[in-house]
Amino acid sequence: MMVSDLKPPILKLENICKDKDQGGKRTAVLKNISLVLGEGQLSVFVGPSGGGKSTLLRMLNRLEEPSSGRILLHGKELTSMAPVALRREVSMVMQKTVMFEGSVLENLQKPFVLRKEQVPEADSSLLKQTLEQCSLDCSLLSRNAQSLSIGQQQRVSLARSMITVPKILLLDEPTSALDRPTGDLLAKTLLNICRDNGLTVIMATHDLRLAEQIADQLFFIEEGKLVEQGTAESLLKSPQTIQLQKFLDEPDFYKVQTDKLQDGGGP
Repeated sequence: MMVSDLKPPILKLENICKDKDQGGKRTAVLKNISLVLGEGQLSVFVGPSGGGKSTLLRMLNRLEEPSSGRILLHGKELTSMAPVALRREVSMVMQKTVMFEGSVLENLQKPFVLRKEQVPEADSSLLKQTLEQCSLDCSLLSRNAQSLSIGQQQRVSLARSMITVPKILLLDEPTSALDRPTGDLLAKTLLNICRDNGLTVIMATHDLRLAEQIADQLFFIEEGKLVEQGTAESLLKSPQTIQLQKFLDEPDFYKVQTDKLQDGGGP
């Protein structure tokens, strides 16, 4: 039985295609992708760089639009929802972490400022709970956010998305700039958030070690096509296609991109 059968669906993608202009030539980036994502699960898109997984992820909160096909959130087409309203339910943590000028507290308050809503104070239960969920200490609140390590910034970015209490959290290559220990800490954080909050987490990554640690559902995407899907255990241990077998056999894909400690990449 597919993992997606065990939980009610929250997102359904039907025959998604995406064409882009690349070097003056119209290229098919995604080709007839159909899949179902389970509510309260951690789903991971894996595949080689340039295969279309990040493009697919960005479509889930309308940062990009499909050329054809449709995406449904609880049965409602995304195109019928205003992007701003949609992004309150479907929040995204970008691959490149951006810290606004000011303190960590000001960064966590930023979504409320932009929405012209009452900001949570440093001693609010919402802020304290969010910090705890994202493995951040309250002592960091007064720190200049841009002075933090890459690992700390990644978790502040995650907390900034979490504090608005979205229904779905999207992450694009969340460990690409992290060393292995920091990546493992982030993986544990994401897994705890998903399990404790019933949050639906959807991630695009080439990091198979990360996917194996946390994924409920795994989707292998290559050259714009959904090649295989299933549990992480079934796909990584018993691939059914030559494409996935070749991907698993390539050492560069098994290796975490930043095995060596990068300057500022620690927790």
